[in-house]
Amino acid sequence: MGAERGPSVRRRRLAAELQRLRREAGLTRDQVADHAGCSPVTVTRVESATSAASVALVAMMLDLYGLVGERREALLQLARDARKRGWWYKVSEAIPEWVQSYVGLEEEATTFQEYQPEFVPGLLQAEGYARAVMRSAPVLPPESELERRLSIRMERQQRVLERAHPPEMWFILNEAVIRRPVGGAEAVREQLELLIRLSELNHITLQILPFAAGVHPAMDGGFTILSFPKPADPDTVYVEYWQGSVYLEDRSEVGAYVLLFNHLRARALGPDQTRSLIAQAVQQI
Repeated sequence: MGAERGPSVRRRRLAAELQRLRREAGLTRDQVADHAGCSPVTVTRVESATSAASVALVAMMLDLYGLVGERREALLQLARDARKRGWWYKVSEAIPEWVQSYVGLEEEATTFQEYQPEFVPGLLQAEGYARAVMRSAPVLPPESELERRLSIRMERQQRVLERAHPPEMWFILNEAVIRRPVGGAEAVREQLELLIRLSELNHITLQILPFAAGVHPAMDGGFTILSFPKPADPDTVYVEYWQGSVYLEDRSEVGAYVLLFNHLRARALGPDQTRSLIAQAVQQI
């Protein structure tokens, strides 16, 4: 499977509105394409949010759907906003396209629920730990490029964790995450101590799923559930794999992952027990 391009929140919202308006007008994509002077494939890409629509194209589509007044202007503004580039585009050549897509969603999410079985999530990684993770790749970039990617990761952390109104974040980590030596003793100690400090923040909840929990329903990998402030923006499940990612937005699929996360939460140690276990791990280094 190739990498799926995850659209920005605004692009997703615009796509949903345009698809709804076309269906209410009783028109096919071919008819819209004929009116707008583009290919049906272009209409499909706009409605699936896999590409950003030009404002001119959106205007022609709205003309065809007979939309006027404030609602029309609101959608045209949404089209303009959807084409704006985030801070990460300045360094886009250093970030894979599928990661850029996730950063776009990450910037606007108000709630994160994440399970990781093998490593500390990127938003919680200390610098030494992150450097060691990057150096574990089968093919290493030049040292200067690696340091640049590391700098970008640290900037992502700062932009999310240090917002004026940071998102509510709930992380569940397999016990293997805090036991695995990554980058040497000092890097591990730095990382574990950072986890303890972050877990004490009001907007971050951290739980460890202990080995003693035994078999559990998420043994096939990690995932992240992202929620957004506007009801029109559906919750999204982000599943990353080697060299790519998948975004799930179907309500039943998202619901299945929410249920899965709740099962993990019930089996994991509480926040206080988690801090105690991590503190013990620090003493054992």
